[in-house]
Amino acid sequence: MRTQETHPATPGTQLAAARIASVDALRGFALLGILVVNIAFLASGYRMAGMAEPAFQSTLDWGVRSAVTMLVENKFYLLFSFLFGYSFTLQVDSSVRRGLPFVPMFLRRLAGLLLLGLAHAVLLFPGDILTTYAAVGLALLIFRRISPRTAVALAVVLTSLLALGFVLLALLATVGLDTAGTVADTSTQAAQSDTALVASVWQIVSEHLRKLSLIILLRVFFQGPAVLAACLIGLAVGKLGALRDISPHIGTLRKLQWAGFTVGLGGAFVSTLAAWHGTMHKFWGEAVDLVTAPLLAAAYAATFLRLLPYLPRLARTLAAPGRMALSNYLAQSLICALIFTGYGLALVDRVSPLLEVLIAIGVFAVQVVYSRWWLRNHRYGPVEWLLRYLTYWRRPSRAPL
Repeated sequence: MRTQETHPATPGTQLAAARIASVDALRGFALLGILVVNIAFLASGYRMAGMAEPAFQSTLDWGVRSAVTMLVENKFYLLFSFLFGYSFTLQVDSSVRRGLPFVPMFLRRLAGLLLLGLAHAVLLFPGDILTTYAAVGLALLIFRRISPRTAVALAVVLTSLLALGFVLLALLATVGLDTAGTVADTSTQAAQSDTALVASVWQIVSEHLRKLSLIILLRVFFQGPAVLAACLIGLAVGKLGALRDISPHIGTLRKLQWAGFTVGLGGAFVSTLAAWHGTMHKFWGEAVDLVTAPLLAAAYAATFLRLLPYLPRLARTLAAPGRMALSNYLAQSLICALIFTGYGLALVDRVSPLLEVLIAIGVFAVQVVYSRWWLRNHRYGPVEWLLRYLTYWRRPSRAPL
């Protein structure tokens, strides 16, 4: 059965199609930012331990590293999480229109995400976020009937509590309590991680499992609530229908740009100094980043949505990888594993930060071409097709839209 959004005839459905294209393009944009961040963590055991790679200490290396931290890190996964919450509202609406029971379908979808995420974390990248989405999806299911105002208020409370949590860690560190070792490696362990990542398949998997055991507390108590907060903002925007037509909301988008490119960018500068240059304790920087990164991410989204109608070619270019973002996200980890680990070329800690960024852009360019080719003959990406099969418990159509 085709939903209203796939009918080409009426002006209302044309508007819906445009909305979906803009959301897909924004998702593609977020996917590029996520790859630029993740590739550094896939390329070095030191980065997974929160340290700079010892082999790359030039001014250029530090400039690229700092620029990625300030402008990209912790911003684009928030955009992706926002879109996860927004898409949740579309799935609810679709199930109502089609007269299908939403809760069992969505639970099957979350189970599929959990399985994919666990396989991804163990085999390719312990920094996987799909397992977090599977857990956060349960919370969205519980909160699906709350009002947009309540959703935004809850997101603000979660973010504030997280920031206070990092302030507490900073205060504990100030009085001499070692808190960093609970969630990160030492430099010796990072070097051992590099050795494991270029070894056999079993050693690679064992190292991934070790890292997962280190970061699980960080995921449960910090990343999970941050993702949920962004999802709740997406839920509120979806309930308000604000992305169906952005023209009535230009004033709000301008305010987000002003806030993001002033307060958000200022906070990103402070947190980058804390992360890399030792001018203040790292936990203080994390607290600042938690509060200000959502503002900068919102400014990126607002700018993107305002520019998109004037850049139709860019919209089409980014919409294709955005439509099959799950397949591309997993493929990014696979490609990087083949480049950096013992699965392939074993170039761990042998690639500079600048070259990492260039590789990320190259990989994404290939994904744009591949996604456009794939979608000419298929309605869904390969992993999206599998997840849809699990969600609806029947074989989806492969015909292109």
